[in-house]
Amino acid sequence: MAQLREKIGYALGDAAAGGITWKVMSIAFPLFFTNVFGLTVADTATLMLIARMFDVVTDPLMGTLADRTQSRWGTYRPWIIFGAIPFGLIFALLLYTPDFGPVGKRVWAYTLYLLMMVVYTAVNVPYGSLLGVMTEDDNEKNQFSSYRMVGAYAMGFITLLSFPYLQKLVGGTDQHQYAVLGAFFGVLAAAGTLACGLLTKERLKPVRAEKFSLKPFGDLFRNRPWVILTLIGICMNFFNGFRYAVAGYMFEYCLHGDVTISGLIINYTVFMTFGELTCMVFGGVSPVFTKWVGSKRKAFMWAAAICVATSVVFFLIPMDAAYIWLMVAIVIITSIGIGIYSPLLWSMYADVSDYATEKNGTSSTGLIFSSGTMAQKFGTAISGSLVALLLGIAGFISGTDADGQTVITITDADSVNSMIWALFSVFPAIIAGIMMGLLYLYPIKK
Repeated sequence: MAQLREKIGYALGDAAAGGITWKVMSIAFPLFFTNVFGLTVADTATLMLIARMFDVVTDPLMGTLADRTQSRWGTYRPWIIFGAIPFGLIFALLLYTPDFGPVGKRVWAYTLYLLMMVVYTAVNVPYGSLLGVMTEDDNEKNQFSSYRMVGAYAMGFITLLSFPYLQKLVGGTDQHQYAVLGAFFGVLAAAGTLACGLLTKERLKPVRAEKFSLKPFGDLFRNRPWVILTLIGICMNFFNGFRYAVAGYMFEYCLHGDVTISGLIINYTVFMTFGELTCMVFGGVSPVFTKWVGSKRKAFMWAAAICVATSVVFFLIPMDAAYIWLMVAIVIITSIGIGIYSPLLWSMYADVSDYATEKNGTSSTGLIFSSGTMAQKFGTAISGSLVALLLGIAGFISGTDADGQTVITITDADSVNSMIWALFSVFPAIIAGIMMGLLYLYPIKK
């Protein structure tokens, strides 16, 4: 039986990865790259696409490598412990804007972003795989997964809520603010990751393959539950990715800047914070709700249905800051669904891992969980890339002038605003609908 200390330690891992680094990368990076750093829309879209093609190779390789690691710290924990400092450091450097010209900035952004994806993979694939070796009790797996999501959403809430106030406290240019906050949050991410590695335990030993072979990769694609669950994971991260990537543009152009009500500054990070808080609460409720409806699959289906309905309703809200509290209310209800289904994905990957071990005779826990990390990065970054691409088609143009200053041009404001609004509502509704269809086909009934 795992102690509360260990569950909190496991939660700190995703507080660092999901609540700090991935949250900032999801919600701030598209706007940061185009409006602060000075990349063009095309460069931003291309960067995220290249990174995803890179992840298709590195994530499964990392999973296979982690499965075969043997050390005094266990199989997966050493990657978390020794990856913590590089994880925080590279994240901090990625939010720093060097005094380079357009070519130099492009090289810096591409190099650091790809390095960030490598170190994120090296830490987060073993972190996800850790769930498969900490306990064999299914209810305890759900609890660990729930703690993980609560940790991620609680830290996401703190990160997003504090971001505009910390920017104001730091002062100076936007570039200076992002650089200082990158260093601050980078230290927090490194500390949380290290604490996770030190506080958790590996109780089960994976049934290792004797030597490296390509057979586990072939087995993976013959594993029907894995194929369907990975597609569900990609859809889940597309849903979140569109909303987070476009939120900054929505406030900047549709609502014409921050909305201040009774001293509360509601910008795009604070706006999404209402959802983070809701996700944190309902991430904790998820195991109870799952037990009530009878299975993870049914609970996931109900949660996805909530996301479809509320996304459609958001599209019908007038594009006016006067309706900000109605928008907040819809985001909160949407986040009830997100909070319920987020812990279920990782618990279901543990079920798929058990299924694969029983079917194939050897453990491929790291390889299977790597697909969850790959789905997270693939869905989030491709959606961010599509946001940049579609905004460019609609008439949004960004770049850097000869003096290295960021220049924004909008050729058709109505078209850009309509595209932004649809990317926050209609596109996610379609994705959540596809997710429901895939859940209907998912064969594991737990």
